[in-house]
Amino acid sequence: MANALELREKRAKTWDAAKAFLDGKQGTDGKLSAEDAAVYEKMEADVVALGKEIERLDRQNAIDAELAKNLRDPVVHKPGAADEKPKAGRSSDEYKKAFWDVMRNKPDIHGFLQIGSDPDGGYLAPDEFERQLIQALDEENIFRSFARVIRTSSGERKIPVASQSVAAAWVEEGQPIPETNAKFSQVTLSAFKMGALIKTSTELLNDSAFDIQAFLAADFAKAFANLEEDAFINGDGDGKPTGILHDTEGAPTGVTAASATGISADEIISLLYSLKAPYRRRAVFILNDATVAILRKLKDNNGQYLWQPALTAGTPDMIIGRPVYTCTFMPVVAAEAKTVMFGDFSYYWIADRETRTFQRLNELFAATGLVGFIGTQRVDGKLILPEAVKVLQHPVGGNGK
Repeated sequence: MANALELREKRAKTWDAAKAFLDGKQGTDGKLSAEDAAVYEKMEADVVALGKEIERLDRQNAIDAELAKNLRDPVVHKPGAADEKPKAGRSSDEYKKAFWDVMRNKPDIHGFLQIGSDPDGGYLAPDEFERQLIQALDEENIFRSFARVIRTSSGERKIPVASQSVAAAWVEEGQPIPETNAKFSQVTLSAFKMGALIKTSTELLNDSAFDIQAFLAADFAKAFANLEEDAFINGDGDGKPTGILHDTEGAPTGVTAASATGISADEIISLLYSLKAPYRRRAVFILNDATVAILRKLKDNNGQYLWQPALTAGTPDMIIGRPVYTCTFMPVVAAEAKTVMFGDFSYYWIADRETRTFQRLNELFAATGLVGFIGTQRVDGKLILPEAVKVLQHPVGGNGK
């Protein structure tokens, strides 16, 4: 089986062949015949398929490396030496055991879960599981890896933002220094609630080999990640986070495309330079897979393709020298759609409430031999500094060029 490096080299060669084919077959009008278009699309599909296989191998290698870690720490103190403080609250071993016993329908006879009971029903997740779920969320949600994530124990978090800085001026000898005042605004992050219900069989839960902790972490993480990532991009702020594409509180338009059905190389280059230079240092592109397929065919004025595949592990593909990431929740090319985001997404802040709550439902699905689990999470997100991100938007109608 080929390793990831070999696949990256193969992907790069396949892409070079696709570019050479496109260069040789395009007519003076830049179009391909139906037969040549089919051949090129097959070559491009091979590039995409190799990219997905590389991602799978990278994940596999990461898991292998994690499992290969030494799980036994060397004994450096006297056995039984009490040099660590006992864990308390939701970090304690007693709470963790009681929590998972209740998830398996074993009563908490000692009442350890009283410290983590939730007024809406259910119990707060143990600290260790909380961290595991946050990890899973980061893996499922690309937006969290770029945004700034803060934890809060209250319902709201008020964030001061400097909307105008103090300005300096040249001053003649003996003349007064002109006054300028910094201006500040305030952004409030709330705590919107999202929930998911997962069902599994009682037989599976009664199997001691079944890892209920991993099951709940993976399934709830995927459900939460899909819902919140859609909101982080497209949310209207009504009962959910305010998305970065929001018309009034999101990122401003950096470039308006000439066509409602296409994108030109000049427009992508203009989008890059519409962003202030300080933000470009950490800026990335985020767009839909279907939009990437359009950008793969674009060249700059020197005849160089804008898109370049990654050649080393852990590095993304690039568009005009900046990393590009795909997200299924980004709009596809269409009239009025905002299809490409470019910016420093650390200025999008995500506020997580400290705890997530889980509850087991024994009776609701008992007739079908199933047990339900409800998970809830509170989160909000907003673009704190809109000028840090710019978008490319398509016009109401176009000539389809």
